[in-house]
Amino acid sequence: MRHPVLKRLTVFCLTLCLLAAGLLIPASATPPEPVNTSTILFTHDTHDHFLPMPDENGGEYGGYTRLATLLKQERAEHPDALTLDAGDFSMGSLFQTIYTSHAPELQALGAMGYDVTTLGNHEFDYRAKGLADMLHAAVDSGAPLPAIVQANYKPPESDTATREAWERYGIQDYVIIERGGINYGIFGVMGEEADSNAPMSGMEFEPTAEAAKRTVAAIQAELADSSNPTFIICLSHSGTDGKGKGEDYELAKQVDGIDLIISGHTHTTLTEPIQVKDTLIVSAGEYTTYLGSLTITWNEKGEKLSWDYQLLPVDQTVEDDPGMVQLTNGFQPLVESEYLDQYDMKFDQVLATTDFAFTPIGQFAAEQKEDTLGNLIADSYIYAVQQAEGENYIPVDFAVVASGVIRGSFAAGEITTSDAFNVSSLGSGADGTPGYPLISVWITGKELKDAFEVDASVTPIMSAAQLYGSGMTWTWNPHRIIFNKVTDCAQVLPDGTTVPLENDKLYRVVTGLYSGQMLGTVNDQSFGILTITPKDAEGNVITSFEDHIIYNPDGSEVKEWYALASYLQSMGTVDSRYASPEGRKTADLSWNPIHLLKGLNLIGALVLLVLLVLILLVVFIIYRIATRSRRRGRRRGSGYRPYRG
Repeated sequence: MRHPVLKRLTVFCLTLCLLAAGLLIPASATPPEPVNTSTILFTHDTHDHFLPMPDENGGEYGGYTRLATLLKQERAEHPDALTLDAGDFSMGSLFQTIYTSHAPELQALGAMGYDVTTLGNHEFDYRAKGLADMLHAAVDSGAPLPAIVQANYKPPESDTATREAWERYGIQDYVIIERGGINYGIFGVMGEEADSNAPMSGMEFEPTAEAAKRTVAAIQAELADSSNPTFIICLSHSGTDGKGKGEDYELAKQVDGIDLIISGHTHTTLTEPIQVKDTLIVSAGEYTTYLGSLTITWNEKGEKLSWDYQLLPVDQTVEDDPGMVQLTNGFQPLVESEYLDQYDMKFDQVLATTDFAFTPIGQFAAEQKEDTLGNLIADSYIYAVQQAEGENYIPVDFAVVASGVIRGSFAAGEITTSDAFNVSSLGSGADGTPGYPLISVWITGKELKDAFEVDASVTPIMSAAQLYGSGMTWTWNPHRIIFNKVTDCAQVLPDGTTVPLENDKLYRVVTGLYSGQMLGTVNDQSFGILTITPKDAEGNVITSFEDHIIYNPDGSEVKEWYALASYLQSMGTVDSRYASPEGRKTADLSWNPIHLLKGLNLIGALVLLVLLVLILLVVFIIYRIATRSRRRGRRRGSGYRPYRG
């Protein structure tokens, strides 16, 4: 007979074995949760950058010719990868001059194997007709083309010509691509701010979140019966500041079901994705500086389990793709014959040389201060008007350019026609040809002061509003109350002397067509605190800026880019005075109370009054609390205390 202790030990061990077996059987019988892997290659805001550009370190960055090589390398590693673009693929180099006739941008995206893109605000720079012509040209080319998706920014019913072009190309709210056993629902939207930057698009705008909810629901309904997992991607030309703010951040908060937002428009470079609930937001910067790559694992619930996110530099270490080089070289003669010949210029013609570099475009307007590139451009406007008007020249009191329309810069060395065009490459004029023209308007001295206030007060929250000028000087104190920051301003006469501005006097101002159209928005953006109302020489309010375009003697528009190109050509060697600031705009960082409060306008006085009232209120509250505390203390101290001696 076994020992009782041994018997109990045997029973205990058998029980443990049975329990362990019971635990293991259900676990092995339950299948693991399905996990999917997706790779997305993406760009946005490439802006016609077919060719590399010089960077601030003496190297080069960007260019479709090199981007094509990187895309091939990434697809070799990830055969099921999607290649997507979030808009603004046009407007940024001389290749845009054949946008309407040859659609080089869409041909390039197709040649590089892009699956889908969307429309950014700059695709409408040549207005609805220009976009329609481009779409027809793309189809007529017979080349491979990416799909275009756009859910909330469409031609009105009355615009049959544009609607016909959209239908012919096949633009839809969304597309569904099956790849690697996964259904990808891909749709596109335009942001509200991007819409405001396309004042002549002629499109109808549907609120972004509403369109996104509708489209996500449509994708989910179409794929409801599919056995494949679904991954929904939004190509959004709306943007984020990279710090958790912006339209795309709000879109992710408001709309469920979006797995990934590729965020364009704001030219943001996100070194890590932003996660909002179950949505990831990514951005790869502008001008093909980087190729974005996201490989993500996710489950059926849409939960993101892990990801590998990379921004792959498109720089001089990447070899040119022969096929893309050939395509690019084929477009250059078309640019010359269809556009540059009228200016008697060639694509790579050297206009001037510079012994010094200007601020690289990646750093331009990053600080609120005078910049020599802005000075150069503003001076070129005055030069071009003088050349165009000749003996009939009416002196320009102020030439001004906003940082938001400056798209390139100059490295030390030779400056070509292509380089000059890149700097001022946006838009078209009333003539329908590429490039914004210069316009001439008149505003009062008081309104000029308000314009300087826009530069001083709005620039910190919107860098695209920073102004650079010729013919005026102004000083601001960033420590002063908003819309009261400008402390001094004056007109600079041709001999260099300065004279105070007269509030009621009309001054002639020259700027680009787009900048002129944006002047009217100052009233709304400042809640009516600042007012700028452009007028003609007689003081009549302007209703159509196109009626005030400046023309050459041959009847052609004076384009912004050509003003810069011809000014550079007239110098041959860039004047050394552009090597450093000249004091055209100056920051006064004084904390002196007199300097901070001197000359406040009505709004500033009201703000100061409110601050004083708040301070007095806080002091009063603290005083009442302290008084009550002392009274309570005295009452507690006056009660009977027994003798404890």
